[in-house]
Amino acid sequence: MNPAIDLAGATVERSGQHVVQGVDLTISTGSWFGLIGANGSGKTSLLRALAGRLPFARGSCRVDGEELGENRAERALRFGFSPPADKLPDALRGRDVLELVGGSIDDVRSRLGKLHEALGLAPLLDRWIGDCSAGMRQRIALAAAFAGGHPLVILDEPFNWLDPVAIFDLREVLREMVDGGLTLITALHDLGTLASACDAGLMIADGKVALALDEDMLRTAAQNPQAFERQTIDRLRSGLIV
Repeated sequence: MNPAIDLAGATVERSGQHVVQGVDLTISTGSWFGLIGANGSGKTSLLRALAGRLPFARGSCRVDGEELGENRAERALRFGFSPPADKLPDALRGRDVLELVGGSIDDVRSRLGKLHEALGLAPLLDRWIGDCSAGMRQRIALAAAFAGGHPLVILDEPFNWLDPVAIFDLREVLREMVDGGLTLITALHDLGTLASACDAGLMIADGKVALALDEDMLRTAAQNPQAFERQTIDRLRSGLIV
């Protein structure tokens, strides 16, 4: 079986600068892939390029075995992608956002399944975005990534602005969805989630791969999370690339 995603030499430019440089990664179908790095390391630019929101300056991007490195429009169609919560239009309701992505709210609710309850969406559907807190906006933005029923979903720091209960419930449901066949790519600042929930990952520093994290490494990390956190923070602090 082809991997869900295979990047080789992926490079992204913004304002004439290389913000992602020569990244290689492979993501298996039906797995949770975590991307970590300091602010400004290139995580968001890489995810936005993968989702078709930015072009790749060069390199290969194969999705389900098909080369899409130069086809932004097709990449955008392949992935569910969470919009920035703070950019959601104030003049829309929660249901309007979800229906723009996934059609009727009944169809969207069916696709979301347990995620609908985990995100506490029921009271947000008829609430104006302009009246929503940051956490409420985040819940709607996350639901939008799944509203179209895509088997490949990209989330950029999905646990931001959520309370502890929502974080726990969301993490549990996402893991269940991955076990059911979803391919999930998330940028994370939470090293605990990376160690305990992800199947593989990548650390980025200054737009380059600093460390590839395979299943065995993350399994070891889950057994000793404090040591993993210390080693990871030390590497992020130094920007060490190996």
